[in-house]
Amino acid sequence: MNRTLLSSLKIIGCFLPCVCVALSAYSQRLDAIGKEQPLKVTGGVSLEQVAYFSSGLAEGRRDPYNFFLSGNLNIDLYGWSVPFSFNYSNQSRVAFQQPFNQYGLTPTYKWITGHLGYTSMNFSSYTLAGHLFNGVGVDLAPPGNFRFSAMYGRLQKAVEADTLHREIEPAYQRMGYGFKASYSRQKDNIDLVLFHAKDDEGSIAPLPLGYTLTPQDNLAVGVNVTKQLLNRLLFNAEIAWSLLTRDTRAETDTLSHGALPTLGLMNRNSSTALYHAYKTSIAYGGKRYTLGIGYEWVAPEYQTLGAYYFNNDFENITGNLQLRLLKDRLTTGINAGVQRNNLNNDKLSTMRRWVGALNMSYAASKKMNLNFSYSNFQSFVNIRSNFDYINQLTPYDNLDTLNYTQISTNATLGVNYRLSQSKEKMQMLLCNVSYMRSADKQGGITQPSGVTFYNLNTAYSLQLVPKDMSVTLGINANTNNSADLNTITLGPSLGLNKSLMQKKLRTAGTLSWNGSYTNGQSTAKILTARVSGAYTIKKAHSFNLSLVGLNRSSQRAATLSELTTTLGYNYNF
Repeated sequence: MNRTLLSSLKIIGCFLPCVCVALSAYSQRLDAIGKEQPLKVTGGVSLEQVAYFSSGLAEGRRDPYNFFLSGNLNIDLYGWSVPFSFNYSNQSRVAFQQPFNQYGLTPTYKWITGHLGYTSMNFSSYTLAGHLFNGVGVDLAPPGNFRFSAMYGRLQKAVEADTLHREIEPAYQRMGYGFKASYSRQKDNIDLVLFHAKDDEGSIAPLPLGYTLTPQDNLAVGVNVTKQLLNRLLFNAEIAWSLLTRDTRAETDTLSHGALPTLGLMNRNSSTALYHAYKTSIAYGGKRYTLGIGYEWVAPEYQTLGAYYFNNDFENITGNLQLRLLKDRLTTGINAGVQRNNLNNDKLSTMRRWVGALNMSYAASKKMNLNFSYSNFQSFVNIRSNFDYINQLTPYDNLDTLNYTQISTNATLGVNYRLSQSKEKMQMLLCNVSYMRSADKQGGITQPSGVTFYNLNTAYSLQLVPKDMSVTLGINANTNNSADLNTITLGPSLGLNKSLMQKKLRTAGTLSWNGSYTNGQSTAKILTARVSGAYTIKKAHSFNLSLVGLNRSSQRAATLSELTTTLGYNYNF
């Protein structure tokens, strides 16, 4: 069955590109002839120069002069795009990119979508989950209730071991194929997924001593079901099995593998194991609210070769509530959940995390809007050393010796108030207050490493519409408190924006001052000025100039002054 299936896949792999290219030619070329330009060339080039001056420092914090040259070119022939880009700077070497080293086409004709070259497809989160491959794929969505997807290609390129450059990790060539069949009717849906990937042991030379890389073989099967119940209840469930051989060279053992179904697509040996994962959720939608709960369980060591990275060994329980009240003027979202690992209880440490979040938005009037958010993240770790297990007399010994809890609380309140609005001008008041607290507990005792942070941003904004000008005056302040340290930073800022020459020239300026105080003593005073301008000619040419000046005085260090000038030019065609 293995050879028959692989032979069929090779035939499909040879035939499908021809079909997709033909369909692509029909849809991207014949349909476009006479309706649009056959050849389009677009692109751009930009040059940016940065000059830096400083005093009060033995060496500046950046090079005195830098330039950055970049460009891009895109050739479009009846929808067939050929992009190129380059970057050059005196800070680094020339970097020229030719994307056709990794090319990909996605031609579409009616309900057929092809994938050629380098591309990615997503069948499910536990099987093939967006992994890049070089090959062919197709999505079929004919009229009716059925949908089909298939892929075949190389998921990983062979990389030889290099003993002179150990940082280069060797890799076996990995080929894979997958299928997905779906049936949908209204809000009901069922997906059946099969994915198989295998490393080619002969794709690279035998590895020298010191390398632990092994060729792997993986078969993943998944089922996803969505069901609408009683018009307002939506149920979703996904389950997947992953049969993984971690070393195809291992000897076949004599143990029974009746619980490890291979569907005739792979061989089993002593390194083969079966893992599973599942998640489910149910949500009820009322007129003014939505209530949902979810559960996810991923077995320890669960892995699929169709994903780059995969979290495993965790259990999630979540709940959420969405409310709309007061004629939709008040919207509220509440989310809460708990997560734990060490599902098999075979590790020396177990972590549990509790997460809660609240988001509220309230339109108090036509002039005032309020936003509030709160989140509480708490993790609990129970660390047990080998000595604890060896020396304990009963299961109740040393229960709290190495218990560790970390708590992080965040809260934010924002208020926007419109003072006035007319055709000539608009005035706004804005205020944001945020609070953050982190605390540590060990053995039930609060540790002195916790930190509390407060931040305040308030501003007055005036926009003069006929003059294309806006003015902003603000005050910023924050304080950071820990066990033996209190730091305060505060100061005003003034901003001005103005458009000139029928909005072809845009100018902006900002002036700000900040003072820092530690335990009541002044530590630094910083004055910053920013001026910028941008001028556009016929939408193709644009020039920009910016100057940033900074002056910092401190009782502990010499006065520092810096000036950074940036001059840029952009051309688009």
